[in-house]
Amino acid sequence: MDGTTLVIGLAGVLATASPIVVATIGETFAERAGVINLSVNGTILLSAMGSFVVALNTGSLFLGFLAGAFVGAVVALIVAFGSITLRQSQVAIGFVLTLFCRDLAYFLGNPFMGEKGPMLPVRPIPLLEDIPILGTMFFKQDVMTYFSFVLIVVAWWWIFRTRPGLVLRAVGERPEAAFARGARVSVVRYVYTTLGGALVGLAGPMFSLGVKAGWKGTISGLDGLGWIVLAIVIFGAWNPVRGALGAYLFGLLQWLSVVLQPHLQSIPSQVLQVAPFPLMILTLLFVNVGNAEWVERVLAALPEPVRRVVAKAIRALRVVQPRSLGIPFERD
Repeated sequence: MDGTTLVIGLAGVLATASPIVVATIGETFAERAGVINLSVNGTILLSAMGSFVVALNTGSLFLGFLAGAFVGAVVALIVAFGSITLRQSQVAIGFVLTLFCRDLAYFLGNPFMGEKGPMLPVRPIPLLEDIPILGTMFFKQDVMTYFSFVLIVVAWWWIFRTRPGLVLRAVGERPEAAFARGARVSVVRYVYTTLGGALVGLAGPMFSLGVKAGWKGTISGLDGLGWIVLAIVIFGAWNPVRGALGAYLFGLLQWLSVVLQPHLQSIPSQVLQVAPFPLMILTLLFVNVGNAEWVERVLAALPEPVRRVVAKAIRALRVVQPRSLGIPFERD
């Protein structure tokens, strides 16, 4: 593989991973507020189908993306209402919704399978596109890929460098203390769950109007990506930057499975196609192994110099979820 092919391939990784980046950041917002939205997988499928149908019938990409965000926001609003107002299980509501949205997408989208609709064009940025290597990778993309780059920075800044972000983290960690200081816990959770759902909804049209243009029903290759998004949120320690790196890692694994396939002809192609999924699960397990008690016992048995190095590496990878994640807030 020559250098040009490698750079173009990496540019493709950034583009194909961008919907996962946006969905991951959306779910990060919701979970930072203390709400688990397990409807992500079904939301991506339903928004991908709905946005494609809207764009196909109106000829407007803008309306298509707007429809995708609307679908995501509505589904997330149902999760919020059921869990925050009705105080029902977030896990149960989200899981039922993801199955319902998936089947609804396949049923309603059946008449539109194989249709050719509008597609996001590539919009190179003048001058910046001429930068060697970086120009091809970062500045010859479509608008939504640029949006994903900006969203990473804005989301990190909002969560960790602003007062509203401080309130968001407080609601997810200690809602009782946040309420005592004047935060409207339920309102904050509603807002960020809905906002997160809208971002998850945008991932759908980013696939059906960009990365994987069109709607192909069960062979679209989108089913299962929502569960990967949920795993990446944990891998990313509820941090937009680290979550984005996890999304790019998954995109890189998918690209490598395609690149290596001609050189590994003894391995069935289906194995390479699904390999990124178990590899992400193994990565997630590796990240969380630092939280196990037996790891502390193993570390204690190691020589001091080795123990320090290993412990430092484990601390860097260790993740700690928001304390009130999935726990309803009740005013006394």
